[in-house]
Amino acid sequence: MTVDDLLAREAIRHVMAKYTTSGDRLRVEDFVSCFTEDAVMESEHVPEDRAFRYEGRAQIRAWQERWLAGEGDTHGATFVRHHLSTSRIDLTATDSAEARTYWVAWTNIGPDHAGYYLDRFRKVEGEWLLAHRRVRMDWEAPNSLFRSAISNSQDAAS
Repeated sequence: MTVDDLLAREAIRHVMAKYTTSGDRLRVEDFVSCFTEDAVMESEHVPEDRAFRYEGRAQIRAWQERWLAGEGDTHGATFVRHHLSTSRIDLTATDSAEARTYWVAWTNIGPDHAGYYLDRFRKVEGEWLLAHRRVRMDWEAPNSLFRSAISNSQDAAS
């Protein structure tokens, strides 16, 4: 492993942390800046009514703006904190990487839902960004405050 490899991995970890803290705090511009212009963010292994797929920064931004506006009574939590744990980052080229990262979201009820991210990163103009994020949910509490969050934040025009 080279110093450049270590720096790349640390830059990718920084993007993961920025995504998580920006999303939890509804800092839309910071959240969107984690993605390439042509990024894809989609769910995996969730019921159809909670599936989502957003292509490009504009769709990702619009989704986050709906959350910020509280459209559709998004969820019943007064706070959400995503905690990242084990993360394996594999550099696939000098400008690309893949990662698998486990997460759990805490809300007013404690552990609310959990899963892992399957990511592809791309280095664009010297900056590592998410090119494709698949959000896999493995578990949710029976009284999860986020059970209807995704369906409630969908674009009504979709």
